[in-house]
Amino acid sequence: MGSAPSPDFFQPLRADDPAVVGGYRLAAVLGAGGMGKVYLSYTPGGRPIALKVIRPEFGEDPEFRRRFQQEVRAAERVQGLYTAPVIDSDTEGAQPWLATAYVPGPSLAHAVARHGALPVRSVLLLTVGVAEALHVIHGAGIVHRDLKPANVLLASDGPRVIDFGIARAADSTALTSTGVSVGTPAFMAPEQASAGTVTPATDVFALGQIAAFTAIGASVFGDGPSHAVLYRIVHEDPDLSALPEQLRPIVSRCLSRDPGDRPTLTEIIELCNAASEVPLHQGEDWLPRDVAGSLTERLRLPAPMPVSAAAPAPAPAPGAPGYTPTEVAAAAPTQTAPAPAPAPGVVPPGYRTPPPYAQPSYPQPSYAPGYSTPPTFHTQAFVPGPSGPPRPKRTGLIVIGAVAAAVVGLVILGSLLPDGSDKGGGDKASGAAQKRPDPQPVSYQGIEVPQNHQVMFADNPPRPAEEPTGAGVLYGHADLFYYRDTLFGDEKFGTANGKLVLLNNSEKGSLETCRAVTRFTEKIGLDQLTDGSQVCVLSKAGHIALATFRGRSGVKEETRFITVDLTVWRNA
Repeated sequence: MGSAPSPDFFQPLRADDPAVVGGYRLAAVLGAGGMGKVYLSYTPGGRPIALKVIRPEFGEDPEFRRRFQQEVRAAERVQGLYTAPVIDSDTEGAQPWLATAYVPGPSLAHAVARHGALPVRSVLLLTVGVAEALHVIHGAGIVHRDLKPANVLLASDGPRVIDFGIARAADSTALTSTGVSVGTPAFMAPEQASAGTVTPATDVFALGQIAAFTAIGASVFGDGPSHAVLYRIVHEDPDLSALPEQLRPIVSRCLSRDPGDRPTLTEIIELCNAASEVPLHQGEDWLPRDVAGSLTERLRLPAPMPVSAAAPAPAPAPGAPGYTPTEVAAAAPTQTAPAPAPAPGVVPPGYRTPPPYAQPSYPQPSYAPGYSTPPTFHTQAFVPGPSGPPRPKRTGLIVIGAVAAAVVGLVILGSLLPDGSDKGGGDKASGAAQKRPDPQPVSYQGIEVPQNHQVMFADNPPRPAEEPTGAGVLYGHADLFYYRDTLFGDEKFGTANGKLVLLNNSEKGSLETCRAVTRFTEKIGLDQLTDGSQVCVLSKAGHIALATFRGRSGVKEETRFITVDLTVWRNA
């Protein structure tokens, strides 16, 4: 496969693309995926950045916004050599966005599709680099959840892992049950595909698949419909017959069906060094020459388009070959050569000044065997930036407009006031017409929640899972959790994301009751609950649920769980 330069990396902006996002003037489209669209832009100093704009459907979901803000805050702490750092973000605007450093290199998916499998030395260096990236990501309390070839970029001095943690914001929101796909089935771990359970070991499984994919140019679980691939991941062994012998001990251990049997990231690095004939050191020769040649093509960056410029011709629609979150389809043959990037120090109109590049330094945990709970970290106060460039003040016009609006408003208000014969009936009818209808309840029977597991009401169906950030259910983001202190035997039924009310026998569980009761608490001891006890849960995400306690199992101390029935009114 050749390495001739190709202009298929930067798509011109389409008519429906914005010209400016958050004060950053856009230059080109880098790609599109399940969560949004990625654009090329520049800082005022001329540094290129990749700016991901979240799809409107996600921005309208309150549960997504809550999780997205949490994940962005955590991602800002990731300062690794093999990750693309977060530069700026807006999690509260009409359409959330996130900006990271631009990596001038192809995705692993694009490189393998264009050049084929990579040599063993390149695979080992890629595996070591991604393992180091995951160590820093996990140390920040994040599980990637969607590690795949499209989320690994190939830079001149090693790989870069992108989109870490962002998939969690969309995972299990109301949108995931309506056809919006976020994860990639071919690179899921068995526990993720079957039960939705995600731990750091889940990323290790994906790393094993990535290493094998890089070495043989195909998935070790085959191709085909998503459900067929997922079945093979959960129930069948991977096909490693085409894998080079040096890589089999590494890949086979990473792909263990039991998460406890997978190696730690430290062990993976040691295995890679043991498999290499020469010491592993990242350098500009870590990639084959034809792949390395494609890196320089991505340094010829297009300049931002003027805001007043006419919209360019439409680009190929999403779904075309090569159209991934980090790669785009080939541009039209008539595309002109990219213009040079703006000179450093020149601030184009419309920019706002982003925060400085110097990020606070957070100590990373030392490598240790096993997957213990990551160290706690402290969240800094989040101060959202302005949503666009500053606008000139027009004090005189504002005062005149306000006076005029007040006069017109008084006239209109006088005309709408009811006369004595109305007796307020018109106002009542208007209020009734504007009342938002109650959401339809969704019921789930017999949910078994193991000790120290949580349930999120946005999940459909709700699936018990451990707190993915490592903070523990008591201090995490659970809508509902079951906590058991194994030392003292203390058992709690609680929420970390709202309020609880234990209903008495005279109160009938319903949406109206849950809205009316005010005996709020955050935790209820299991000794206060009997079979049939009902608890109202009011989530900060806007969901209301009625949880009916159905008892607990004490067959084995280490596997205790409680059973609950749930009725959920989402966005109530």
